[in-house]
Amino acid sequence: MESNVVTISALVDAPIDTVWKLWTDPDHIKQWNHASDDWHTTEAENDLRIDGKFRSRMEAKDQSMAFDFEGVYEEVEVNELIQYRLEDGRRVRISFSSEGDQTKVVEVFDAESMNPVEMQRQGWQAILDNFTRYANGKK
Repeated sequence: MESNVVTISALVDAPIDTVWKLWTDPDHIKQWNHASDDWHTTEAENDLRIDGKFRSRMEAKDQSMAFDFEGVYEEVEVNELIQYRLEDGRRVRISFSSEGDQTKVVEVFDAESMNPVEMQRQGWQAILDNFTRYANGKK
């Protein structure tokens, strides 16, 4: 039986304060928050505080599919940790740690039950990899 908890990570070539800003600012989120080039985030809202809400509108560029990715923050420690609960009750925990001039980002999330866990891991990792490429260009 496969676990429903998935961990992904990346090492970003930028200092932690830059990574935090790019990760949490809605204008930046719209630039990197997609797993492939045929998708994009058209809207992003982020009230980054405990009990604050966030929402990203993710759409296929051919307009064939769209969904809102949204939840409520449960824990926020600036430049260190973000934890939130998605609308369906799943939890996500993202930690940020300095490693010299780089920042390690680790995401741990509860997988949903409709799609294979490995597919979810690949999708979330693709978004994190896209963030890493975006952040590496902003240092």
